[in-house]
Amino acid sequence: MTDASQLRQWGRKVIDIEKQALDHLYQFVDSTEFAQACQMILDCSGKVIVMGMGKSGHIGNKISATLSSTGTPAFFVHPGEASHGDLGVLSPNDIVLTISNSGESHEILTLMPVLKRQGIPVIAMTGNPESTMAKHSQLHLCIHVEEEACPLGLAPTSSTTATLVMGDALAIALLQAKGFTKDDFAMSHPGGALGRKLLLKVSDIMHKGDDTPIVRDNITITEALYEISRKGLGMTAIVDANNLLVGIFTDGDLRRVIDAEVNLRQTCIADVMTRKCTAVSENILAAEALKIMDDRNINGLIVVDKQQHPIGALNMLDLVNAGVM
Repeated sequence: MTDASQLRQWGRKVIDIEKQALDHLYQFVDSTEFAQACQMILDCSGKVIVMGMGKSGHIGNKISATLSSTGTPAFFVHPGEASHGDLGVLSPNDIVLTISNSGESHEILTLMPVLKRQGIPVIAMTGNPESTMAKHSQLHLCIHVEEEACPLGLAPTSSTTATLVMGDALAIALLQAKGFTKDDFAMSHPGGALGRKLLLKVSDIMHKGDDTPIVRDNITITEALYEISRKGLGMTAIVDANNLLVGIFTDGDLRRVIDAEVNLRQTCIADVMTRKCTAVSENILAAEALKIMDDRNINGLIVVDKQQHPIGALNMLDLVNAGVM
């Protein structure tokens, strides 16, 4: 059985080697070529087509996905498939980003004459500035590493890490240059947790119309409890004769009046309701509503219009069901 400490030592050595590779990468990001590559992509009116074989292809897939999700339209095309028809996705306004540690990937080199003939600019990302791919591209981004973390020097490890980080550096530099915002990010991630937090508004999840618990301020506590039970939100808005919000009564308020031995059938709801209650607009984000509830340690909110008329309500369970928390 292999010694556990030896396994840990091998694992740490991999991390040390890859950390050194990333430190080495600084000089390539600081290069003129990196800034030029960013500018070329910023000026591109088409897409960034990413290509790579083997492990470089896997990294290329991730780079293209990161570019697309951060405001730079991109997708991955397998070089082998490109030679058999997939190159048809290219348009004259596109840029091709080729990835190969050696810079001698046969499948990509086969495509270079076609790309040149179509006048499509190529940014090569390789570990060898003197490689064929580097020499036949408009720009070269170096991802050279001193050694692979694999003791055999065969399995791509440090080199793929350097490639991934270089791709992230490109994507995030472009994101900041474009002024890409959280809202922009959410538009491309509508199904994700972040998308729900950044796109979902109170109006999307609140109970409204007949489902909104509302009672007049001149009824008894017992009558108000009927409304709370019917609507099932654990609370009810209290309004005056002009339908303006004047307070709220919740399950928590009910426990307090019971402890105080208040007569539920005879006491007016206005005498025990919580005045100056927290109310929100239907246009705020659901995530903002969640923060308000957390900050004020409450479980529900009344939604009002500009004139302070109740138009809806929501509670913590609604936010949970909507995936906001």
